Amino acid sequence: MSKVCAVIDYGMGNLHSAHGALQHVSPETNVVVTSDPEQILAADHVVLPGVGAIRDCIAEIRAHGIDQVVDEVRSSKPLLGICVGLQSMLQHSAENGGVDGMGLFAGEVKFFGEQPEAQQQQLKVPHMGWNQVQQRPHPLWQGIDDNSRFYFVHSYYVVAADATQVVGQCQYGVTFDAALAQDNVFAVQFHPEKSHRAGLALLKNFLAWDGQG
Repeated sequence: MSKVCAVIDYGMGNLHSAHGALQHVSPETNVVVTSDPEQILAADHVVLPGVGAIRDCIAEIRAHGIDQVVDEVRSSKPLLGICVGLQSMLQHSAENGGVDGMGLFAGEVKFFGEQPEAQQQQLKVPHMGWNQVQQRPHPLWQGIDDNSRFYFVHSYYVVAADATQVVGQCQYGVTFDAALAQDNVFAVQFHPEKSHRAGLALLKNFLAWDGQG
């Protein structure tokens, strides 16, 4: 029987690209896009994507009961958060006047444009394009060179409260946390499905991962 990977559909997220990339790196895996809690909980691996404003994402996550599903998933199987999927896992975001997240990771999400370093360097916001990620040891980096480049599109960035959960960092005016991990959860700010070889390698590693650090 083939493994199943559920890409959570809560009305927001780059579902087609994520689905296609996951299926490409693991043709033997049945990758499904679904909002059905039973189907999500029955899957072997789960992906939480996300694009757009955090207020809308969190509202849809809660309206569909995805926050409760994610809480159950994180203790039982590998879970990958992508972009706003990562930001939704933090305790709080400054976006949209302040929005509380799901709290899987302690920390907050801040706006690039409000940081003195960004203002002094006249950085463009959003941070869009390719940038290097400095890795810290984790199985999902297997076969991926440190400082590999990944594709980013975001105006807000993550600052984790627990440094031991940070497994990737990036520089854009300020140093921000580009990848967090804890137990069965791995979440990234960049878009692995748009990051060519390195991104596809990370997705392949995720589908082979058993959730152990």
